[in-house]
Amino acid sequence: MSSSPGSHAELLVQRQGPALTVTFNRPRQRNAMTWAMYDGLYQACERADADDDVRVLVLRGAGDEAFVAGTDIGQFVDFTGGDDGVEYEKKITRVLDRLENVNVPTVAAIRGYCVGAGLAIASVCDLRLATPDARFGIPIARTLGNCLSMPTYALLLHHLGPARTLDLLLNATFYSGEEAHAAGFVAESTDEIDEAVTQTVDRLAGHAPLTMWATKEAIRRLRRGRVDGDDIVARVYGSADFRAAVDAFTTKQTTTWTGR
Repeated sequence: MSSSPGSHAELLVQRQGPALTVTFNRPRQRNAMTWAMYDGLYQACERADADDDVRVLVLRGAGDEAFVAGTDIGQFVDFTGGDDGVEYEKKITRVLDRLENVNVPTVAAIRGYCVGAGLAIASVCDLRLATPDARFGIPIARTLGNCLSMPTYALLLHHLGPARTLDLLLNATFYSGEEAHAAGFVAESTDEIDEAVTQTVDRLAGHAPLTMWATKEAIRRLRRGRVDGDDIVARVYGSADFRAAVDAFTTKQTTTWTGR
């Protein structure tokens, strides 16, 4: 297992085999995000794309109480007006966009509270695994009285639909892991989440990297209203992996994926 030179006590970045794992490490604060943690998450995404040996990016929270319980409220005490809120939401959008654009599949492993910005981080991941008693919500209507950016509203709307998004935000409702799974937001709800993460990483690491990248990129574009995709098709069909896979299929061999 290797740790990133940029790892900080509040955000741990470690690679083990094909997985780069980011751990939000403030369990006493339910892993609420600081500015430094947001910056560290951005840097972890950069590392994932720079390392050809990384095939999956995993996000998880330290302890059993929370994945991420939003942004640390202490980060807001120096806000003096609306411009501070605009800059904050731009910072969140920058990090979420970077996470969404990571070339490899991203997996959120969720125990406990997944709240506010934590729900946005989980939403932008490709797959979400959660314990049945996990708690998903954005209770800002009864806590801080703030709001989200338009890109974050759009992200939640895409994954949860209008009715559930309005329920979460207007009623300050919390959904359990079981309910989120039934809604299709969570791919798997299980008490054995560590085992589920290991199985998911192993499965994804054995799949064609460019096929998974094409899927991610196509869905990202469609969510943003883009329908162009000839460059995606050309990259995948023009790859060495595709040529090798065709040869392997015809000769009944196993393909070793390179991502090229």
